[in-house]
Amino acid sequence: MRIGLAYNEKPDPNSADEPPSSSDAYAEWDEPSTITAVEQALGLFGSVVRLEADSLFPQKLALARPHIVFNMAEGLLGPNRESHVPAICEYLDVPYTGSDPLTLSLALHKGRAKELLAYRGVPTAPFALVEQPADVDGIALPYPLFVKPVAEGSGKGITIKNLCDSPSRLEERALFLLEEYRQPVLVETYLPGREFTVAILGNGADAYCLPVVGFDFATLPDGVPPIYGYEAKWIWDTAETQLEIFECPARVPRPLYRRIEQTALAAYHALGCRDWCRVDIRLDADDVPNVVELNPLPGIIPDPRMNSCFPKAARVAGYSYDELMQEVVRIAWRRITGTDIGGAATAEASA
Repeated sequence: MRIGLAYNEKPDPNSADEPPSSSDAYAEWDEPSTITAVEQALGLFGSVVRLEADSLFPQKLALARPHIVFNMAEGLLGPNRESHVPAICEYLDVPYTGSDPLTLSLALHKGRAKELLAYRGVPTAPFALVEQPADVDGIALPYPLFVKPVAEGSGKGITIKNLCDSPSRLEERALFLLEEYRQPVLVETYLPGREFTVAILGNGADAYCLPVVGFDFATLPDGVPPIYGYEAKWIWDTAETQLEIFECPARVPRPLYRRIEQTALAAYHALGCRDWCRVDIRLDADDVPNVVELNPLPGIIPDPRMNSCFPKAARVAGYSYDELMQEVVRIAWRRITGTDIGGAATAEASA
């Protein structure tokens, strides 16, 4: 069997060829060590062909013709960047893991995702979009508010400065984000409760949650608001000085734990997610779980010291890193072919 590995690799910051950019420009892309770890895990099924998702990806895919593509590519540019690889796979009739182009585009645009969640009755914080500076004056939500770029991930554009307690603060941050990220800004009611993230595997009625990961904001530096943003993900938390912010499984009463799982699964199905996804949840003032966002291309850093949540939850559930990557392929293969990978399926694919 031949598996294509679609990825975007973080450029070497010390390279002379690396163009100047903002500090978080490549936060969504993967380190070489992660790409190598996934490649090694997928080797169980046969040969693995690396397919870097750059401008030559369509030609590479057409030449390689893998039996399935393991998609972990975040994309290059634009609000639909995460859908580019699966769209090209569909155009060339190559099966792939994970969600389809529509779901990936909807999930990345937090405003569109929240509209769909609200329509489906899945709790999510009240929100508005700032698409141009004049829109700030029309925001009628009660303070405090939280602002973020509408189509970014991995903490990009999300900092402790984005908690706004006044119209002047909202205007300053919203205009800054509009200018810096060149995209609409999501303004939403600040949820003051605890935060969780839920890793989900499977499809349809078979989709299930891995152990829920809870956030302990008491481990953040003194005086900072309880926000898991860019600073907590990439500055305060390093392999050398690990931020002990997570507990897994989350220590909450069983009824609340079940409501968190149910809310995450409802969001997963509302957006049509496939195979796997991580859903971020935060409690409102009444301890009702609200969906913050969905991550159908979840972070999968292999090093346990780096606090990558999906592998963390999988380890608690009994999966090694390799087994998690392999399980995603098995789930996708079953969805695509109706058979389990191995045996007749592998023999047919290898023919």
